[in-house]
Amino acid sequence: MSFDATQPMTRSTTDGKPPLTLLVAAPRGFCAGVDRAIRIVELALERFGAPVYVRHEIVHNKFVVDSLRDQGAVFVETLDDVPDGVPVVFSAHGVPKAVPAKAEARGLSYIDATCPLVSKVHRQAERNHDSGRHIIFIGHAGHPEVIGTFGQLPPGAMTLVETVEDVERLAPDDPENLAFLTQTTLSVDDTAQIIEALQRRFPSIVAPKGEDICYATSNRQEAVKAIAPQCEMLLVIGAPNSSNSLRLVEVAERVGTPARLIQRAHEIDLSWFDGMASIGLTAGASAPELLVREVVDRLSEGFEVTEHQVETATEAMVFKLPRGLETADKD
Repeated sequence: MSFDATQPMTRSTTDGKPPLTLLVAAPRGFCAGVDRAIRIVELALERFGAPVYVRHEIVHNKFVVDSLRDQGAVFVETLDDVPDGVPVVFSAHGVPKAVPAKAEARGLSYIDATCPLVSKVHRQAERNHDSGRHIIFIGHAGHPEVIGTFGQLPPGAMTLVETVEDVERLAPDDPENLAFLTQTTLSVDDTAQIIEALQRRFPSIVAPKGEDICYATSNRQEAVKAIAPQCEMLLVIGAPNSSNSLRLVEVAERVGTPARLIQRAHEIDLSWFDGMASIGLTAGASAPELLVREVVDRLSEGFEVTEHQVETATEAMVFKLPRGLETADKD
């Protein structure tokens, strides 16, 4: 898995550009949940015609959102902004139960694009609640996925923790009757520390069945761990409100490699890389491969780029479309 990129390339360049080795992480970019959510909006537009309303950004990526908006999607933050008689799609992050209930009360046609791995966490929350357990939820306050998960249960059924310090301050009414769950897009390493603290303080706490942090989040973090030590800087393509993208920046910085989060290639200042021999590149789970190629093209404007893909895992996950849209995808 190692690639020695510490030495400058020795070959000469014909156009005077300095050489730059680019290590591109794999896996990177779109995950199965994002692919599915975007396809749901596209199929809804094909089936119903524009406009199709989407509650919250379908995924956290401006390029994707703008592309769907150009096709006729209208993004809103509440159902109050959705007029009667038009379809509405719920984002991949998931929504509280009150949202589809309100849509049904208004007679709105809705399609749920919640990532199946997020839905799995919702079902685990319900099962733990039905078993009488109080749930400690590891996540980031205010993130749509956290809001959606908390909204599966009555108020007070879950407690949010973000850090080990939060765990130390916990004072549950029944310490022997707890369970924990996590947001799907967290730092694997940070979450492991929080889980360790929970299990130390509350030895009988019930763990989720299987890992809540999704496969794509884990795989992208492992890919960054593989290339970051060999790079002088890492570029992460992703949105500032994308949890999984922000975690990739943190993973690189944790091993001592400076990292920058960018949304598009035009944000790059080529002077960032003056004197560097090697940099890394990855993309969060909501960023399309088109943006990766755009960044490579931008780097090639100032450097003779030699690109190496470093693959740490292969992904073949595909999620089924909601009932009804499956046939539309085959038409």
